[in-house]
Amino acid sequence: MTTAFLPELPHLMVEDQVRAALLEDLGRAGDITSNATIGPDRQATAQMNSREAGVISGLPLAQAAFRLINPAISFEALVGDGERVAPGTMIARISGPARGLLSAERVALNFLMHLSGIASHTARFADAIAHTSAKVTCTRKTIPGLRAVEKYAVRCGGGSSHRYGLDDAILIKDNHIVVAGGITEALKAAKAFAGHLTKVEIEVDTLEQFEAVLKEGADVCLLDNMGPDTLRQAVAMNRSSGGRITLEASGNVNLDTIKAIAETGVDYISTSKITMAAPTLDIGLDMAIG
Repeated sequence: MTTAFLPELPHLMVEDQVRAALLEDLGRAGDITSNATIGPDRQATAQMNSREAGVISGLPLAQAAFRLINPAISFEALVGDGERVAPGTMIARISGPARGLLSAERVALNFLMHLSGIASHTARFADAIAHTSAKVTCTRKTIPGLRAVEKYAVRCGGGSSHRYGLDDAILIKDNHIVVAGGITEALKAAKAFAGHLTKVEIEVDTLEQFEAVLKEGADVCLLDNMGPDTLRQAVAMNRSSGGRITLEASGNVNLDTIKAIAETGVDYISTSKITMAAPTLDIGLDMAIG
């Protein structure tokens, strides 16, 4: 069995994300509450605890928040990204100058709760189709500026990453087809344009359109808003043509429908629900005087 390793978040990318969030929070004068109430030499310890079951994601960003505020702060992660936790699990221990802990607390928790929420929601979808060969994958529907880390969280939850942006794969949508003059015309132009490492995917919403894709050829076909019966027909058509095209189902995907979609035999199921509709994971930070 091949192990699917989690990608590492590059330090430079993490620091840029976290620095921007800290500057937003610190505003023009810094943390005036902590500066007003806590002496500069006061030390403190803190614990990050999960208040509900879920999958952890975003520890590098949480750690960076404390480090960027004050390098003297120690952050010890007790679990890893991608790990499932039960309610009450201690996620990390933090210690150091109390002002810094308090100033970094909210940004660290915001990243960790948001990304862990995405990982946890993705895991619910992945668990629902674990008995099939299909994989749940995210889309470009992400919060602007957070795409890379949100897609990382999807991976932590057992999902697959779709294209990152407009530049790493060709995805011909319905509006592209209209303007290009049809499926065949769009595919011919795309394949002539693409480099040999660039995948070409096209969206269809009828079996008649899919037949045209089978004739012209593509790397991936997105079967949009098709019910399970229609999806099964598309899978059979693809198999009869040699199974050359990877099939991705999309549209009306939720926790109630994904099992039936996966059981049709499609390869991937894309949904914005795992990024755009994921609730945050409840994580708390409790402090004590050091």
